[in-house]
Amino acid sequence: MGALANLTLVFLAGLLTAVATGVGALPFFFYEDIQPRWNVVLWGLASGIMISASVFGLVKEGLAVGTPRQIAPGILVGVLLVVVGHRAITRYEFNPREYEEADYRKLVLILGILTVHSFPEGVAVGVSFADLNLGVGPSFFGFTVPVLAVFMTVAISIHNVPEGTAISIPLRSMGVSKWRMVWWAVFSSLPQPIGAVLAFAFVRYARDFLPFGFGFAAGAMVYLVVTEFLPEALEAGKELHNGGKPELVAGVLAGILLMVPLAMI
Repeated sequence: MGALANLTLVFLAGLLTAVATGVGALPFFFYEDIQPRWNVVLWGLASGIMISASVFGLVKEGLAVGTPRQIAPGILVGVLLVVVGHRAITRYEFNPREYEEADYRKLVLILGILTVHSFPEGVAVGVSFADLNLGVGPSFFGFTVPVLAVFMTVAISIHNVPEGTAISIPLRSMGVSKWRMVWWAVFSSLPQPIGAVLAFAFVRYARDFLPFGFGFAAGAMVYLVVTEFLPEALEAGKELHNGGKPELVAGVLAGILLMVPLAMI
């Protein structure tokens, strides 16, 4: 397979994870609202999946191709990217419905916010494809796909479903139509296929930086979990008994247990 075919496959994998975000809006076709308890569980599930994917997937694979000294700088840079991105947009609060009403300048700003949240996940997918057609793994349409790539694509796709639900909740309260909720949920993750292609191209043609790339993706994703997903879950569950902490812990554990069998392949 040529370089263009490889890039196309990686882009489609990233696009699949983005489309999975739209699945999170589908419950609103059957239910008018999502109970806070289940919202907390879903955020916990997403957090557990991301932690599992980072530790059992990216860090584990990074240690297989490099040393902790090579991985650690990548982790730090991944965290730094998210920190800097958050500080750049921290003063701006936007309403999800503004997607429909944004002028050019506002749209650019909203895309910047979405990139900060979604781009690291795309990077994780791209890095996991580093050995595409270079080693052993399952075959798809003539491609030899690394098992890690399958693991990361599945993990982030599953993770994106509850994230799409969280995006859809405020849209639903504003009366946005069901199919538009699906579209805006997918839209929120469109930076992922772009991040996947860029990360794949980088580690593919700069193989010495592969351990750094694994560390970068893991650091960014774990930091997102700690600073975004877990606080969001606690905010959603603040009216529940014990602040929703039991539901959050249950969700995190379920996410980890869900991904462990895949990680053991």
